[in-house]
Amino acid sequence: MTALDYLECSRCSRRYERGKLHGLCECGGPLLVRYDLERLRREWQRDSISQGPSSMWRYCRALPVTQESSIVSLGEGLTPLIRVKRLSQRFGSSDLWVKDDGINPTGTFKARGMSCAISMCRELGVNKVAVPSAGNAAGAAAAYAAAAGIEAHIFMPRDVPRANYVECVMAGAKVTLVDGLISDCARIVSQRKEAEGWFDLSTLKEPYRIEGKKTMGYEIAEQFDWRLPDAILYPCGGGVGIIGMWKAFEEMEALGWISSQRPKMVAVQAAGCPPIVRAFEQGAPASEFYENAQTLASGLRVPKALGDFLALEAVRKSGGTAIAVSDDEIMEGVGDPASSEGIFAAPEGGACVAACKKLLANGFFRPSERVVIYNTGSGLKYIETYDR
Repeated sequence: MTALDYLECSRCSRRYERGKLHGLCECGGPLLVRYDLERLRREWQRDSISQGPSSMWRYCRALPVTQESSIVSLGEGLTPLIRVKRLSQRFGSSDLWVKDDGINPTGTFKARGMSCAISMCRELGVNKVAVPSAGNAAGAAAAYAAAAGIEAHIFMPRDVPRANYVECVMAGAKVTLVDGLISDCARIVSQRKEAEGWFDLSTLKEPYRIEGKKTMGYEIAEQFDWRLPDAILYPCGGGVGIIGMWKAFEEMEALGWISSQRPKMVAVQAAGCPPIVRAFEQGAPASEFYENAQTLASGLRVPKALGDFLALEAVRKSGGTAIAVSDDEIMEGVGDPASSEGIFAAPEGGACVAACKKLLANGFFRPSERVVIYNTGSGLKYIETYDR
């Protein structure tokens, strides 16, 4: 199984022992899982990957679960990478692709992170988890907790898409709707978790959701025959997808599977909630809390991300950028791939489509560059949003 070695703080580099339950570092920094990559390089060949399961667990040697019996899987990962020729022609590109994570269990990429995190909860003896969520992480947490026999406590803004609420209730989770944003939900979890005996599964407040999400990077490399694209557009709420993929690229280079070439990482946000875009434009290392956040893309309504400094670092090191798009542009971005390619994207995916169109138009992307748009969820979870 795994080559898990230790955990390391992303801020102060303090090390933590594997095999124990950890949240944040003492300094408040998110913990990152580290592996014995030298050993893995000797023992694990990329040509053997295709012999593994048809899920993200084909990369189990670089995931933290130590016992196969701990794995809680619903078949997440290994999602389609689709060349979108009509959309390319419409946008003036010759090599445009969509990575469609909307076909994951629970209909979003959140299944990846929760599969890994809930598996580690099972391995480390956690019986109760609590999750503040803008919607989709809640649905995934409820489903995987149900599969693991773990009690799930969900806190979501009252105006989340109805599908998110219903899927949590049907999965047996204890759901609380909050008048406020995801930051208000997180505050409730933080205040109550010790008294209630909950393990906090908030984004980056535990080290394992990022490990599931990094498999997006492994898949991109494998599906492109181990040559990374020129650019990746990713919707940036909590930013963990960008952080995870960047971590995956570093690991794969250390394993000798890919070169040092990196895609330009593009963080896409909504104009009604663009804290990371603002920080990028100001040259700041981290974002400030964004007041009065509003957007129809619920997954992008995150006024302050704990790992924003890591996402910004990846964007800058890659020569990428951060860009905000309006709700009207998001709606157009949903309609474009739906009408030209049959891909019904979540608003967050629509935001990336809209951002790609703008970056091709202004010359940031050359028409010949291989560009991957990440659609992180199914549009079917947002029917009432689109039916307004």
